[in-house]
Amino acid sequence: MEKKRTPKVVIFTTSSCPWCRKTKEYLKAHKIPFKEVNVQRNPSAARDLVRMTGQTGVPVLLINNRPVVGFNKPMIDRLLGIK
Repeated sequence: MEKKRTPKVVIFTTSSCPWCRKTKEYLKAHKIPFKEVNVQRNPSAARDLVRMTGQTGVPVLLINNRPVVGFNKPMIDRLLGIK
């Protein structure tokens, strides 16, 4: 039997972002492991975020290296296979 691969998920956040909290809660509710990168505390990550997406807004998720800007639930569900 083929083992299901766990998607690699990185979420770029700030400490005061309510949509970041909502996104993290959504991932936790679906038992999706993720790595959080706080761009307020990590200026080089903030620069990487701008380079990848052309913007500074958060949350931004990288799901298997594919950027999702904002709490775009339909896109997140599709990329993570959430029904």
